[in-house]
Amino acid sequence: MTAIVDPSLAQAKPDDKFQLEQHGYFVADRGDHVQGTKPVFNLAVGLKDSWGK
Repeated sequence: MTAIVDPSLAQAKPDDKFQLEQHGYFVADRGDHVQGTKPVFNLAVGLKDSWGK
């Protein structure tokens, strides 16, 4: 998934947690996330889509 996010997320540290609207809760990857240069976030909990039914 590709996303447009607030530039401040580039300063996230590994294991920092965030909620991204409409998708769910994400955590900065422990191995692949490099603060300031290579942001990698993993979906931790998806949000229920009640409109999709």
